[in-house]
Amino acid sequence: MTYATQSDLIARFSEQELAEQTDRVNGAVVDAAVVDRELLYASAAIDGYLAARYVLPLPSPVPDLLIGLCCDLARYALYTDAAPEQVRDRYKDARARLRDIAAGALRLDAATPSAGSSGLVEVVSSERLFSRGAR
Repeated sequence: MTYATQSDLIARFSEQELAEQTDRVNGAVVDAAVVDRELLYASAAIDGYLAARYVLPLPSPVPDLLIGLCCDLARYALYTDAAPEQVRDRYKDARARLRDIAAGALRLDAATPSAGSSGLVEVVSSERLFSRGAR
């Protein structure tokens, strides 16, 4: 499952930009296979962050925040040479937001927290070896 679609990328960044980055011959037509591959990669990266805090897969619909983050990650990956500074900055911001989600500083409202994400520390130790009682 991907968090974003080719249509989401086009709506955010334009069909022309996608064509330029995916059509390796003349930059005129969007190569859907290339777009799908990068969206899958971006979604897998997002799942890596979310798995620390949420039960996956997330319920539908996908939160708008994740659609945007997925688009930013995939867009960066589409630039095989040097990505423009704006694209690189959006990629870095997306990674920072994902780290915030994994740390619990940013919460996804529609998602179900995983059992281990209460934010509380649990200490487990062995039985007591020594006591003040009888010897």
